[in-house]
Amino acid sequence: MTGVTGLIGKALCQKLKSEGHTIIGLSRSPEKNTKLAVNELLKWDGLSQLPQEYLQGVDAVVHLAGEPVAEGRWTDERKKRIRDSRIISTRNLVEAMRLAANKPAVFVCGSAVGFYGDRADEILDENSAAGTGFLADVCKEWEGEANPARALGIRVVELRTGVVFAKDGGALKKMLPPFKMGVGGPLGDGRQWFPWIHLDDTVGLFDFALNTASFDGVINATAPGIVTNADFTKQLGKVLHRPAFLPVPAFALNLIFGEMAVVLLASQRALPKAALAAGYKFQYPDLVPALENLAH
Repeated sequence: MTGVTGLIGKALCQKLKSEGHTIIGLSRSPEKNTKLAVNELLKWDGLSQLPQEYLQGVDAVVHLAGEPVAEGRWTDERKKRIRDSRIISTRNLVEAMRLAANKPAVFVCGSAVGFYGDRADEILDENSAAGTGFLADVCKEWEGEANPARALGIRVVELRTGVVFAKDGGALKKMLPPFKMGVGGPLGDGRQWFPWIHLDDTVGLFDFALNTASFDGVINATAPGIVTNADFTKQLGKVLHRPAFLPVPAFALNLIFGEMAVVLLASQRALPKAALAAGYKFQYPDLVPALENLAH
């Protein structure tokens, strides 16, 4: 598994280890990350060839590595890191699988709802076309690098993850302080759809993808109870018993974040049609119980 030090990676390692799986984690800095729930932690930067011995005896590959998208302005250098950390690492993993004598049975690769771009009120399922813009292009290319693993006889699942809500990291942790101070509010006009998912369901879907042989192709890793940004703001204010009516205008977000503001303002009404059809049961399908679980 790559990306074992990230929010999803850490939680997924704990879940899989508790189920009795043996986990080999790959990290750029294994010496710094000694407290992860892995059996072994090996060094790999994603941009170089994967040592062939790393795949010996491996039944499944989970690829979660990638430069964080929503931290800081998108300079040209940062955009290159966002792209290369996903595209080149995926290409190198697939090439290593091609060369392996005994190939893994399944390759579960991360992606994101950014694939769809900014789509207003359009309902988006896994068959919807890619959108436009930097993130859509990155996601399209990322999935394009994972797909050739199918020709090797490997089952491939790509999870297009929404905004992951967790207690100890991710977007919600950053949002809570202003809301708790009563200065939270909608972003832009608040009409954009906000594809959220609880960390427990994110981990649940990755686990389900690994262990369900009929699961193949793309999955929207988003909660069924999708809301607009304005609705999310209102519900978070209610759960925290705080006012939440101070909007942050789009021009201010563009000034502060530059091009990266698109992450906050894009509308993606992405529904988890494939997950529901395959029989996955969401622990937190609706927003209020998810917020009540995490926000206090």
